[in-house]
Amino acid sequence: MRRQLWGPALVLALVTSAASPASAGAAEEREPRPLRELYDNRAVSEDDRPGAADFDGQGRSLPAAALRAAGWRVGARPTVEGTRLDWPVSRPGRPDNVRADGQRVAVEGRGDALTFLVAGTGGEATGTGSVHYRDGGHSRYRLTAPDWRTGPLATKAVALPYLNTREGGVKDRPRLYVVTVPLDARRTVESVRLPHVRGFGRALHVFDLRVRPATEGWTGSWSASTAGLPEVGPWRDQTLRLVVHPTKAGPTVRVRLSNTFAGAPVRVGSATVAVRAKDAEPRSEPVPLAFGGRRGAVLPAGAEAVSDPLDFAVEEGADLLVSLHLPGSVPSVPLHDKAVQKSYLSTPGDHAADSDGAAYTGTVGTWPLLTGVDVSGGPGSVVVLGDSITEGVRTTEGANRRWTDALARRLRAQDRVPRYGVLNQGISANRVLSDRYPGDGVSADTGGVSALNRLNRDLLAQTSAQTVVLFEGINDVRWGAGADEVVDGLRQLASRARARGVRAVVTTLAPCEGESRCTAAVDAERTSVNRALRADRHSFDAVLDFDRVLRDPDRPARMLPAYDSGDHLHPGEAGLQALADAVDLGELTGRPRAGG
Repeated sequence: MRRQLWGPALVLALVTSAASPASAGAAEEREPRPLRELYDNRAVSEDDRPGAADFDGQGRSLPAAALRAAGWRVGARPTVEGTRLDWPVSRPGRPDNVRADGQRVAVEGRGDALTFLVAGTGGEATGTGSVHYRDGGHSRYRLTAPDWRTGPLATKAVALPYLNTREGGVKDRPRLYVVTVPLDARRTVESVRLPHVRGFGRALHVFDLRVRPATEGWTGSWSASTAGLPEVGPWRDQTLRLVVHPTKAGPTVRVRLSNTFAGAPVRVGSATVAVRAKDAEPRSEPVPLAFGGRRGAVLPAGAEAVSDPLDFAVEEGADLLVSLHLPGSVPSVPLHDKAVQKSYLSTPGDHAADSDGAAYTGTVGTWPLLTGVDVSGGPGSVVVLGDSITEGVRTTEGANRRWTDALARRLRAQDRVPRYGVLNQGISANRVLSDRYPGDGVSADTGGVSALNRLNRDLLAQTSAQTVVLFEGINDVRWGAGADEVVDGLRQLASRARARGVRAVVTTLAPCEGESRCTAAVDAERTSVNRALRADRHSFDAVLDFDRVLRDPDRPARMLPAYDSGDHLHPGEAGLQALADAVDLGELTGRPRAGG
């Protein structure tokens, strides 16, 4: 039996049909109502009145004070995984969520996914519901809400340090989840029927429900995965000037910031963008970014912010400087650790608008908070989900010689296929199956949560993702995973991508003989993974044989010396260029095959 490896917050299936409302029975004819009119449960209480709410039927509830401290205040509108949600406008101790039991909810809009803010009580809660479209058809979805106390921290939207009982506060980690289900983006949603949940004592609680708008009209030009939440500084009233290298030009720009994994909000006092001249010096005066018309933004714990569109030309081959003033004290921050790029940290004060680099006396080798740069127009993006080989470890700092950079240059120089942006979602030490970073709390480990647990955020919520390249698995086998487990995990990733209309391309695993963990037994598992991937004609839309590109023909377990960076695990710049050159660009385009 194939081992189940999907994350608990994952939508398990989508089955579309062309049924009309008349064929769905009399229950389908009831008028849908706004979610707030259906609230039938009290989840949130004040610390001095803990008995005013009973979320789970046992007198326990979410503390309003802890939610406020995390930035999830009454009426807050946190953006998570590309959807702007509404935290219920309800006083603590009043109804603030719906226990799903087949209610029909008024939800309208067009987009690529339906986003739920949910939690289960009494255990993981699963059920099947339906989406009703304006054209009279409907589709079914299966939704799983992890338990609010025992669900995986790696996939939570926000977690709190304690919960309330009738007797008072108790140390725990109550959590809420954002779960998305795919939609037919060509059709307009009219309403959603919530699932009926099976299981004695189990309930699926819905706090909000929204259509996630499609990112049409934008192309992802640069990205970085949030890989952990380490201690920094602390930074106090300082400005970050982050250097990024876009892969796609465009006349309009926006940036994406993320407070993933955090337990407290972070405030960005001001932000600017500029074309880089050298070091921290811009070519011309930085241009202010706005967030909802404001010069700064407050990112609640676990949430993100997208800047307003800005008329600003992103040029091919030119670096950008994205400057973020952090007016408060920042002792820890979500970041991408191994940027292979020097960025800058200022002396105290707001230096985001500085037209020189004099104030930027410090340096950082990470990308804190900044997770994306998008440009207007374009055909969309190719997202590469990978580990340190994709991240560019052991390449020259600031030279942009990752294999994804070389692939982007190839795409720009041709007109045979769309000139996609290329989004590098590589994380050093990352694995397909298991988390390196636990997904919650301050930690020195920045190996990220597993590919299975980060796929929703790092692929499905990325801007206009058309194709994903899955280049992971070597760390799994190096640390004891079996070939069958790794292949099954890669198949699950591909299936989830294809269910969203994203083309799924997988690569074989590169040779690594000579590296300390790449024993003969590990190589046997690696070889078995590659054999299975090459033979699989159904799970993936294409297979890129990176093993054959890099291996020594006379000794296939090891990398060709000319391609080896010297540690026998990571290709050097010649090897990375060879990977990019070997990609058949035609494999990156087209719709996923049926049955994926």
